[in-house]
Amino acid sequence: MSTPDERNQYAADADNEAVEATHQPADSTVTTTPAREKSAPPRDDDDEARWSEAFRRIVSGNWLVSVGAIVLAIIAGSIMIATTDENVQAAAKYFFTRPGDTFSAVGTSVGEAYAALFRGAVWNYRADGFVSGIRPLMNSLNYATPLIGAGLGLALGFRAGLFNIGGQGQMLVAAIAAGWIGFGLDMPWPLHMLVAMIAGIAAGALWAGIAGLLKAFTGAHEVIVTIMLNYIAFYALSYLLATPGLLQAAGSSNPKTAPMKESAIMPKILGDQFPLHLGFVFALVAVVFTWWLLQRSRAGFVFRAVGENPEAARVAGIDVRRTTVYVMLVVGGLVGLAGATQVLGTVTTGFSSDIDAGIGFDAITVALLGRSSPFGVLAAAILFGGFKAGGAVMQTSQGIPIEIVSVVQSLIVLFIAAPPLVRAVFRLPQPGAKRRPRRDKKEVAA
Repeated sequence: MSTPDERNQYAADADNEAVEATHQPADSTVTTTPAREKSAPPRDDDDEARWSEAFRRIVSGNWLVSVGAIVLAIIAGSIMIATTDENVQAAAKYFFTRPGDTFSAVGTSVGEAYAALFRGAVWNYRADGFVSGIRPLMNSLNYATPLIGAGLGLALGFRAGLFNIGGQGQMLVAAIAAGWIGFGLDMPWPLHMLVAMIAGIAAGALWAGIAGLLKAFTGAHEVIVTIMLNYIAFYALSYLLATPGLLQAAGSSNPKTAPMKESAIMPKILGDQFPLHLGFVFALVAVVFTWWLLQRSRAGFVFRAVGENPEAARVAGIDVRRTTVYVMLVVGGLVGLAGATQVLGTVTTGFSSDIDAGIGFDAITVALLGRSSPFGVLAAAILFGGFKAGGAVMQTSQGIPIEIVSVVQSLIVLFIAAPPLVRAVFRLPQPGAKRRPRRDKKEVAA
């Protein structure tokens, strides 16, 4: 048995051998960690890059993808229209005997359905005069007005790498501010209208700015924050509408505001015979402003740089935190414009908690379909406005459920987003992505 002194000597020798091993020359034979393990990036970084690339491909890309998504969605809608039609179902019972009857019934049902959609959205060719014939187009543009503002806001966020889905909350807060000034103050026109509209834009900007601040300085994800802010805005509006002396109309127990005063209402552009109001002009101005901001201004370049690669933007000297806050402020202001036009132009007799009418979420589809481009958003908003205006006519004249229009809109999003998402989930290479060079196993082990 060894003595304590001998055991201490053995331990000291072992320590010396370990120190010598760490200082061996480069050409000595040692067991090293494979180079693949040393150079491999962290798994979390790979996942983040993969999902970031998928998000970028969803919100931007080729216009052919948008056109193809619309065509596929319309084809899917045609199938649903045909399968729910009673005449098609009756003819299908003897399909193998007389297949032509089934095909004829399918063509008739689908053709009449989309003809009714056209009459309700673009031109009523059965009307007696020009005014009656063009009224569907004016209705479509009226429906498109808030979608343009909200879609521009979300598209701008997408270009800056922020997935803002708080359009509902930002619209509701803007409606609160614009509506309160619209029915609660006395001013001459157009000062009253402009002050109310500016208040709505500012309220939407501040509400979205909360999400921007939390994202920039705490790392809170904008999706979670904006969802929570949607609920806060909705229940805050519900409380204000249910409390006498706040937003609730005087002398009424209904959760509804008083009508807007005449001096705050946006006038009709083409007279009282058409519903299209001045808010559509403001929406067009917002399209031009957003295009200029993104394509011709230094701030727009910074926004796009942060959206493409925030790390590279940070290395280039861009303050990513400040840019995130600025982006959300502009985003909220554009969505706030949509909320202001709703209460000052579309629903002027007083509004309730459903004033957003689902526009905050429809704007996501509009922004995606428009490929996050200002003029693309304009076209997509008019298309969706036509869906809303024509869907009601299609339901009343042909008995087709209006929910089919909602399904078509949802399928458009699916067809746009599905390919990048599938590649991200299953770790498939993105089209055009450069493959990493594969190292020889002998080189890696060396």
